[in-house]
Amino acid sequence: MANCEHVKNINPSVQARTEGCEECEKTGQRWVALRRCMTCGHIGCCDSSPGRHATGHYNETGHAVMQAHDGGDWKWCYVDRAYV
Repeated sequence: MANCEHVKNINPSVQARTEGCEECEKTGQRWVALRRCMTCGHIGCCDSSPGRHATGHYNETGHAVMQAHDGGDWKWCYVDRAYV
C-alpha cells in the first residue's frame, strides 16, 4: 500500500449511484468488473471491459480513488498508480 494524498478526498459514506456501470447500462454494453468512485459513487467498468468507464470517469472528473465494487476490498489511486 502506498502513501497517497488522494485518500483525503474519499467520502466514507459514499453510496453507489447504480448497480452496474452507469455508461454501459445506458448503451447496453457488458462489463467484466466494476469500480466505485470513492468521491462521488459513480460506478464504472474496469479496464478489462470494452468501455473502460471507470478510467474515463477519472479522466473527466479527476476523482482519483476507486474501489472494487463487485466483491473486492481494495482501493486504487489513478494518480499514484498504486493500491491505497
